[in-house]
Amino acid sequence: MIPVIVITLITLVLITLSILLFPHIKIGKVTIDTYWIIALIGAIILLATSLSPITDVFKELTSDKQINPLKILVLFFSMTTISIFLDEFGLFRFLASKASQKAKGSQYFLFFILYVLTSVLTIFTSNDIVILTFTPFICFFCKHAKINPIPYLISEFAAANTWSLMFVIGNPTNIYLATSANIDFISYIKVMAVPTILAGLTELLIIFLIFKKKLSEPILTSEEDYHVESKFDLIVGLVHLGICLVLLIISSYVNIEMYLVSLICAVSLLVFVLITRIVTKKNWNYIGETFKRLPYQLIPFFLSMFVIVVGLSAQGITTFIADTLGNQNVVWVYGYSSFLMSNLINNIPMSILYSSLIPGLNGTNYYLATYATIIGSNIGAFLTPLGALAGIMFSDLLRKYEIKYTFMSFIKYGVIISLPTITVALAALLIFIH
Repeated sequence: MIPVIVITLITLVLITLSILLFPHIKIGKVTIDTYWIIALIGAIILLATSLSPITDVFKELTSDKQINPLKILVLFFSMTTISIFLDEFGLFRFLASKASQKAKGSQYFLFFILYVLTSVLTIFTSNDIVILTFTPFICFFCKHAKINPIPYLISEFAAANTWSLMFVIGNPTNIYLATSANIDFISYIKVMAVPTILAGLTELLIIFLIFKKKLSEPILTSEEDYHVESKFDLIVGLVHLGICLVLLIISSYVNIEMYLVSLICAVSLLVFVLITRIVTKKNWNYIGETFKRLPYQLIPFFLSMFVIVVGLSAQGITTFIADTLGNQNVVWVYGYSSFLMSNLINNIPMSILYSSLIPGLNGTNYYLATYATIIGSNIGAFLTPLGALAGIMFSDLLRKYEIKYTFMSFIKYGVIISLPTITVALAALLIFIH
């Protein structure tokens, strides 16, 4: 037991230090994130020493259950591919441009309309894509308009990691935890809709009150109009997204696995883009840019942390943790502990770990703990930059665009916004599910 604990702790500490101190290494012209390399090394050590039995890992990876780690990756990458295609077709940029024009010089109006836009797009695409797309827009627009970007950046990041709670596909952690508990698309929405809405309204009010004075200043210029290059491509992309969401909603009723639905829709959209590019012989960039932007680093990181959790389970450590958490007040215990644990080990490893703790609970507590952990995994993302991969990407983008937003600033605003938000979400869950 002790060797597994030591290797796991060293791996987690090094991952944290890498994110804070040396997030990237450069080999020639290629820049590589360090956190997943460290996770991979830790997993390889556990496998090589049989502390994480390779037979157990293989059994879980190839399980014929409705969901397993490989199916989860297919589901996430398929939905991400569709979302990135929509961005490449100009959807996000077009909507952001229209939002800034509608503001008509009022930061108050711009703040609320961008929050709503970020929230809606997050619900129907994913939090990571919204952050990767909207963060550069906010940086450019605020610099051009000579206004403080921080209120908008914080609002965007918080909204993307709160409204991602609405659908099971909004975050990889949702997918892993919900599908591990055999929660289907409709059942998930029925429970999470109210906590998501109340949490979103809570954070919106808090952020507005914090920055009300800064937002009273006028906007000096408006964003130039943006025209979609190919409306036909965009319409087809939106149709694919719509069909995919409908099929995901009814998947449990027609006995089609969610990963297959998303994969078929993503492949269909890719085939469409390929055919239209061959026929028209123009703008192949859509395909190349889409595949460049996929978060490939998530694959080794996710699988490595899965191997580590299998090792912890094999040595009886997960059973000890589950016993420590107990089976009383599970909404508060699992909600707050997953919220904090996300910021110690990142929300994806936390979700993998907690998915092995929750099965020890019975009846309603099983589902309460699952939903509470999902809430903690999402809202925990804006307590510190370590809470989620989204926080790491967000911080990298701010450094790239020379926006001063320190680690301590992130935590300061994170504490003020996230603690009331998760409390409201967990209280709503407790009241609503009963």
